[in-house]
Amino acid sequence: MPAQPRPGVTVFLTGLSGAGKSTIADALVADLEAEGRPVTVLDGDVVRTHLSSELSFSREDRDLNIRRIGFVAGEVVKHGGTVVVAAIAPYDAAREEARALVERHGRFVLVHLSTPLEVCEGRDVKGLYARARAGQITGFTGIDDPYEPPARAEVVIDTSVTPLTESVARIRSAMDGATAPVS
Repeated sequence: MPAQPRPGVTVFLTGLSGAGKSTIADALVADLEAEGRPVTVLDGDVVRTHLSSELSFSREDRDLNIRRIGFVAGEVVKHGGTVVVAAIAPYDAAREEARALVERHGRFVLVHLSTPLEVCEGRDVKGLYARARAGQITGFTGIDDPYEPPARAEVVIDTSVTPLTESVARIRSAMDGATAPVS
């Protein structure tokens, strides 16, 4: 009798710019692929370039971008795939819409990178926070646009105090079936 296929899962990394989403996504993907598990990565910046280039950074357009990410993730999960999303996704309602789109077909693990704003600003290699504080960029999440912490995160990680390997291990634990929030 053939083994039951593994149900699909989406790991959705959310947090401020500079919170560590891409770093954790890269390490998580490498860990999964080392086990022979193919992974689809949906990076917020890449999705904006290829699927949402016509969108602005208004709340409505940010929400639409996250719904698109949720839809694509759900389609991959429907076929047993693994998806890692790395997106600021500042609004809780949009993240919950993405969750609903994925959970029609498989599992959704929301990971809130709760790294403090001051730490994120210190990591800002592109100078975006400085430009936002100077008024050169408006609507910047964490400065003059809100970031709503998730109400239902399965995992909460402050990357300023949690090592990368521990972060990946905690996410893997949640992926493998832990149902209580891990923080």
